[in-house]
Amino acid sequence: MTLRTLFMQGPSFDGYDGGAGARYQMKREVKSFWYPTWIAQPAAMIEGSRLIDAPAQDQSWDDIKHEVDDKDLIILHTSTPSFNQDTRTAELIKERNPKALVGMVGAKVMIEDQKSLEACAALDFVCREEYDFTCVELAEGRPLAEIDGITWRAPDGQIVRNKDRAQIEDMDVLPMVSPIYRRDLDLLKYYGGYQRHPYVSFYTGRGCKSRCTFCLWPQTISGHNYRHRTVGKVIEEVQYILKEMPEIKEIFFDDDTLADAHEFVVELSGELKKLGFGKPGFPVTWGCNAKANVPQPVLKAMKEGGCRVLLVGYESGNQKILHNIKKGLRVDVARQFTKDAHALGLTIHGTFILGLPGETLETIEETIKYAIEINPHTIQVSLAAPYPGTFLYNQAVENKWFDGSDHLLTDGGTQIAQLSYPHLSSEVIFDKVEEFYKRFYFRPRKMGAMVGEMLRDWDMMKRRLREGVEFFSFLHNRKKAA
Repeated sequence: MTLRTLFMQGPSFDGYDGGAGARYQMKREVKSFWYPTWIAQPAAMIEGSRLIDAPAQDQSWDDIKHEVDDKDLIILHTSTPSFNQDTRTAELIKERNPKALVGMVGAKVMIEDQKSLEACAALDFVCREEYDFTCVELAEGRPLAEIDGITWRAPDGQIVRNKDRAQIEDMDVLPMVSPIYRRDLDLLKYYGGYQRHPYVSFYTGRGCKSRCTFCLWPQTISGHNYRHRTVGKVIEEVQYILKEMPEIKEIFFDDDTLADAHEFVVELSGELKKLGFGKPGFPVTWGCNAKANVPQPVLKAMKEGGCRVLLVGYESGNQKILHNIKKGLRVDVARQFTKDAHALGLTIHGTFILGLPGETLETIEETIKYAIEINPHTIQVSLAAPYPGTFLYNQAVENKWFDGSDHLLTDGGTQIAQLSYPHLSSEVIFDKVEEFYKRFYFRPRKMGAMVGEMLRDWDMMKRRLREGVEFFSFLHNRKKAA
């Protein structure tokens, strides 16, 4: 008999985007939440399971504690920044339901499996690698000793590490996650500064062939081998969304770099076009992550298939830094890509990182000027985050750029500048984020474009005013954190 199973993103502080779909767990400059795709996926594979995403749904422990009472198996998603809070949630679960089997998933416990179990006596196991079928076998009630991909606590207290679980090669074996979203989540709670609201996101595939030294998921759970569903399976989920989730205005394909698979994304764009995407008056658009080197013909096919927005990781405007982080990207190619995308009418949300290896005051200035020059519609500026399990983490510890601690955020959720160099302190890097935002947004051309956007659309007017309040609150909180 299937164990009564609960998947949970535990309660946290206000505005914390730490869900299993978030690439970097932190409080954003404007409040936004990614869908908990990585735990919705196994939830879709276990009959009768339930999914709770407490931070996005603004739920406290008191709001959800009754949900654990009748469960046999409870699996929490955790991350490096949220681990201490999540261990407290695990303890509360065990106090309330001592018979439940309690475990965690996520890159944090994959990399530090034994350490995590030692830190939290309430945990019975942690899952490693891709854990979808691991969770299925746990829910089937199999003995822990027989389940690949877990590290668990034996009755005598000994911590046992089972053999690794093989990577999933046929992504079509994974069911749709959208029905789980619809069943268990309030879709209106999920939004981002550059996405139409309400939106929905899911993965068409996993893995990323790029080798960026800072990027967590490819170096831990998903790997560097990009595996994707067949186009027919992706279209099946899109059709479900169009029929069963009519409030949705935008679909975001959250693969690390979907547009890297040129033939796949062109075929997908063609099939979306057949459904009506890209035609005048069609109510739904789509977007995806893209590396800043997608050829113009591929971008054109995407636009014709209804693509509206691209999330692009530029990271830096300095070529040497891009080389240092193994980005596999040339600045001149990124410039041309941006021109091509803008000419086609594609919207770009550009992401940048300050404090990467090789950073100086001069390279920061170069990156700010570069961002202003290429002028994406919106930006996100992050601080280099050395997550355990990444090349950057090992590099930073070895070079004594930071102390190897897990403390990546303030108690209020604001990102901390962890890396400090002999020629450039963490305090200076931290302060430069605010300067970057102000110089990008507080210029006549950008402010005029945003005001024009607001005047053309009442919903956008309300949204931008709300985001403006949140943005200034973000800057104020950063000052307190400094």
